[in-house]
Amino acid sequence: MTKHAPGIMISAPASGTGKTTVALGLLRALKDDGLVVQPFKSGPDYIDPAFHEAAAGRKSFNLDTWAMSEGLFAGIASQAQGADIVVGEGSMGLYDGVAGRGASGFGSSAETARRMGWPVVLVIDVGGQAQSAAATALGFKNYDPDLPFAGVILNRVASPRHERLARLGMDRAGINVLGVLPRRGDLALPERHLGLIQAVEHPDLDAAISGYAEFLRENVDMAAIREAANSCGLPAGSALPRPPAQRIALARDAAFSFTYPHVLEGWRRAGAEVLPFSPLADEAPDASADLVWLPGGYPELHGGALAGAKTFQAGLRNHSETRPIHGECGGYMALGSVLIDKEGNRHQMAGLLGLVTSFEKRKFHLGYRRVELQAAMPGFAAGAALRGHEFHYTTILEEPDAPLARVTDADGNPVPETGSIKGNVTGTFFHMIAEDAG
Repeated sequence: MTKHAPGIMISAPASGTGKTTVALGLLRALKDDGLVVQPFKSGPDYIDPAFHEAAAGRKSFNLDTWAMSEGLFAGIASQAQGADIVVGEGSMGLYDGVAGRGASGFGSSAETARRMGWPVVLVIDVGGQAQSAAATALGFKNYDPDLPFAGVILNRVASPRHERLARLGMDRAGINVLGVLPRRGDLALPERHLGLIQAVEHPDLDAAISGYAEFLRENVDMAAIREAANSCGLPAGSALPRPPAQRIALARDAAFSFTYPHVLEGWRRAGAEVLPFSPLADEAPDASADLVWLPGGYPELHGGALAGAKTFQAGLRNHSETRPIHGECGGYMALGSVLIDKEGNRHQMAGLLGLVTSFEKRKFHLGYRRVELQAAMPGFAAGAALRGHEFHYTTILEEPDAPLARVTDADGNPVPETGSIKGNVTGTFFHMIAEDAG
């Protein structure tokens, strides 16, 4: 068993309580103290890791008990080697997962914390309540007696009287109060329809994170947080994803940025060359690449620029004549024929697939996906099973090409977004996390 750096899990009863702000402030404050801090994100969120990296100065990785085998989970956890302390950030509420067990669990932040041995710091929004918040905290502490529980940070406290009453409740329940954050309107990160804006788009991210760190220092017992950090032993693991090619041209800009960090780390560690290029800057993929990979992102915000990127589109067409191209979510849409933005404007995409997508007619798609490939895609043969996640608001108006896969949700229900294949070009709406270990 490998002993990892001590860590904690920042979680909450629900989304929207301020846990990301707390996590970013804590990462930066610990880094400023001279510690090597390793961030992780529990669950499939692909936006937060870039914010974590900006705060900690070290790459953040997703840990996911539904999508990842025990070997992959351990391999990703080993990225904390050399760190002094680990800060994990949960997704949604602490115990929120899916009904059906996945590769090694149900996908909750509690499972990640328990497996890693990280005590939970629960961020509770006490707006509109006082002593009653203690009942929430006590319920979360007792719901799983085997889960280590460090205490709570009370967020959005309105006044000294409000703090006193909330603390009375926590004292009665025997809950440690690790911090009290006064209500401030300037601590919210900008958001859009998929959650936070991307880290690269924030107008002054470093200053914002420094502000969060200062706020936490003033209002949180940092020594108690560090003292609470703990870990457990995990099997040594190195099973990161294999690269689908040797030289991979990877679209990388504000329109295409959602790639899971562990996927890229696996590619690079196996010796693959990752060759970034920017479609928004009208750059063609490297002509010597074996594979072009278009990640997800926000192409719907850049429809006009992508439609006018003739060098980019010509490069894709030239590549597709002899070598594979794959697109995930936003990359899939860019490989299609037409993208309709929320105002109803039609933008001509690369046209390598017949896909027509619309944001004018929005439909919410969210959840884990299990995939059985009906045809080969880069890195995987027909018949391979994959696990991933889907999160978008796109409506498919036309999808004339052959389906790439049979896709189901976490409960085994069929999903109509099957992906497409045409010649050397493939695309999916799900973001691949791992090969299904069975």
